[in-house]
Amino acid sequence: MRIEGKVVLITGASEGIGSACAREFATSGARLSLTARNEEGLRRAAPPDSLITAGDITNPEARQRIVDRTLEHFGAIDILINNAGVGIYQPSWEMPMEEARYLMEVNFFAPLAMTQLVAPHMRARRSGMLVNVGSIGGKVVLPWMTLYSVTKSALGTLTEGQRIELMRDNVRTMLVCPGYVKTGFQKNVRAGRTPEKVEKARRFAITPEHCAESIRRGVERDARTVVTPRSGWLFVVAMRLFPSIVESRMAAINGTA
Repeated sequence: MRIEGKVVLITGASEGIGSACAREFATSGARLSLTARNEEGLRRAAPPDSLITAGDITNPEARQRIVDRTLEHFGAIDILINNAGVGIYQPSWEMPMEEARYLMEVNFFAPLAMTQLVAPHMRARRSGMLVNVGSIGGKVVLPWMTLYSVTKSALGTLTEGQRIELMRDNVRTMLVCPGYVKTGFQKNVRAGRTPEKVEKARRFAITPEHCAESIRRGVERDARTVVTPRSGWLFVVAMRLFPSIVESRMAAINGTA
């Protein structure tokens, strides 16, 4: 897909991967519709001529307003990037159910609801791409944030299923699985903290700009799945080939939390 001139709607665009995507796609000539809860952050992150709509995507009225304003302003939505998400460092066996439900609401149901609003428009035009920002944790469960991994795994399955559902309508889907990215994710988690050994590995983390560039390139080449950095694929393969070894290692890491 050629990015220039395309209308790109990005959720969670006030910081981190979302704001980096806004800059990356703007540089490629895209027209942007950006949304996040933090209106001030959105204004700081937005490239010139971007449409800004502050709102909580877990709210049905806010989601509808975001999509309606984008269509009224640009007349189309070519690419939807479901980037907004939330994390929590807490064992699944003790996490309050209201927290577990909120995690699923933000990381799975909100992207699904955004897709349900945008997909009919794309189907009618027989063109478009749905991009869901998951996590390497959706491919290999991270025991220090099990339920976060569950939500991202569900998002990945949704992405794969919708690819087949929408294939005849020429609407494509792409799953993005970032590894450790240098963002404010850790300070914005709902509870808990990163295990010490995971925090030490931060020096190997990629930047939001690196992740955004990988997403843009993935859209251009119509990729099915983007794992960034690419070395993350080694982690996925290792888990499939040597699960006992990988699980033991991750349990040891988790024990330092």
